[in-house]
Amino acid sequence: MLPIVLLSVSAVALLFLGFMKSRSVLLPATLLFLAVALVVNFLDWNKTYLYFNGMLRTDNLAMIFTAITLVSSFLVVALSGSFAEEEAAQPAEYYAIILFSLVGAVMMIGYENLIMLFVGVEILSVAMYVLTGSDKRNLRSNEAALKYFLMGAFATGIMLFGMALLYGATGSFTLAGIASYASHAQQGLSLIFYVGLLMLLIGLLFKVSAAPFHFWTPDVYDGAPTIFTAYMSTVVKTAGFAALLHLLAVSFTGVYTFWSIILAVITAITLIAGNVTAVYQDSFKRMMAYSSISHAGYLLIGLAALSVQSRQAIVFYSLAYSVATISAFGVLLLVARQRSMQTLSSNPTSGESFDAFNGLAKQNPLLGLAMATSMLSLAGIPLTAGFWGKFYMFSTAVAQGQIWLLVVAVLMSAVGIYYYFRVIIAMYFRDGATEPIRVSPVFQYVLVAAIILTIGLGVAPGLLQGLF
Repeated sequence: MLPIVLLSVSAVALLFLGFMKSRSVLLPATLLFLAVALVVNFLDWNKTYLYFNGMLRTDNLAMIFTAITLVSSFLVVALSGSFAEEEAAQPAEYYAIILFSLVGAVMMIGYENLIMLFVGVEILSVAMYVLTGSDKRNLRSNEAALKYFLMGAFATGIMLFGMALLYGATGSFTLAGIASYASHAQQGLSLIFYVGLLMLLIGLLFKVSAAPFHFWTPDVYDGAPTIFTAYMSTVVKTAGFAALLHLLAVSFTGVYTFWSIILAVITAITLIAGNVTAVYQDSFKRMMAYSSISHAGYLLIGLAALSVQSRQAIVFYSLAYSVATISAFGVLLLVARQRSMQTLSSNPTSGESFDAFNGLAKQNPLLGLAMATSMLSLAGIPLTAGFWGKFYMFSTAVAQGQIWLLVVAVLMSAVGIYYYFRVIIAMYFRDGATEPIRVSPVFQYVLVAAIILTIGLGVAPGLLQGLF
C-alpha cells in the first residue's frame, strides 16, 4: 500500500517538476523516488496486512515481486537519459507515466479482489499504450501503439467478461470467496464457472505474451522505443506472472486438474513458438521479442506445476530474466545509435541487426561483457542466474511428474542457445566498425551492476532463499 501512495504522489510531483526549464533534475528525481519506494516497500517485512476491506494485501511475496518491478524500473530509467534528452519533447510526462504504470503493476501484485486486478491491469496497460507510441516521428512506433491498444482492448474485454461470469457463478469478486466456492460446491461446479476461469486466464496470458495470444508481441516490441521495450518485457511480464500466480494459488487450487492440463499445453506451445521463431530473425530486437515469448513459456512451467517450489522458482526466474534483458537492451541502445550515425542509413532498423554487433567486444570490452553475460544468462548457461532460474523451473515440473513438459523445455533451451550465441560470436569473432562507442558513466554503472547481479546469483543462488 505504501509504495502505491508514494509512487502516485511522486508521479504528480514529476509533472510539476516538468514546468522547470532545466531537464537535468528529472532523471535524478525519478531515480530518487524509485529508491525511496524500494525502501518503503520493505517496511512491513514479515507482516501481512489487508487494505480497503480486503481489496489489497501486503505480504513478503508481494513485497518481493514489487521490489523486482522497482529495481527493473530503476535500471530502465537510469538508461533512459538519452531518450529524455534527445527524443522526448516533455520528458517529465514519460517519467510520470512510468511511475503511474508501476502503480498498476503493484496493484496487480497485491490484489485480493478481481475488481482491483482489473484496475491494476488497466492502469498499467493505458500507460504502456502511451509509452509504446511515444516516438511520434517514427511510424513503427505509432503502428505498434495502435496494434497494442486494439489487441489489449480485446484482451481486457475477454478478461472482464470472465470476471463477470465468475461473479455470476460464485457470487463474489474476492479470491477467498471464489476459492470457497471452487472447493466446497456440493452439487458440482457450473459451466459458467469454468468458462469464466478460461476467459480470465486468456486475458492475463495475453498480458504475459503466452502463445497463442502472443501475435502482438513481435510488432509491438520491435516498433516501440527500445528503452520502453525493455520496460515492457520485464516489469509488465513480472506483474502479469505475479497476478497469475496469486490467482491460481489462492482461488483455483480446488480445480487444479482442470486448468493445469490446459496451462501445460499452452506452456509447450509458447516454448516452441518463441524459440523456433527466434532462430529465423535477422534483427536482434525482434529476436529479443520472440525470446520474451519463450521465457514466458519457462515461467509458465512454474504455474502449470503449481507447488510450494513454484513461487520461489518464479521469483528467482523473474529477477534473473529482468536483469539480463534490461542489460541486453541497454547495450542495444548504444549500438543502434552509434551504427545509425556511422552509416547515415535511412533504415531505422539498420543498427538493430546482428551485424551491428560485429567486433563490439574489441571496441568496447564492457559492452561486450555485459551483452555476453546477458545472453549466457538468458540461454541458461551455468554460473549465471539464468541457469538456476531454469533449474528451479525444471525441478517443479519433475516434482509434479510433468516429464513430457520437461523434455519440451530442455529441447527448446537447446534451440535457444543457438540464437543467443549468434550475438556472442558476432561480438568476439567477427570484425566490425573500429570506432569505439562512448559509454556514459550512468550506463557503465548499470551494466556493471547487471553483470554483478547475474554472475553473483549464478555463483550463490541461495542468497534469495528463505526470504519468503
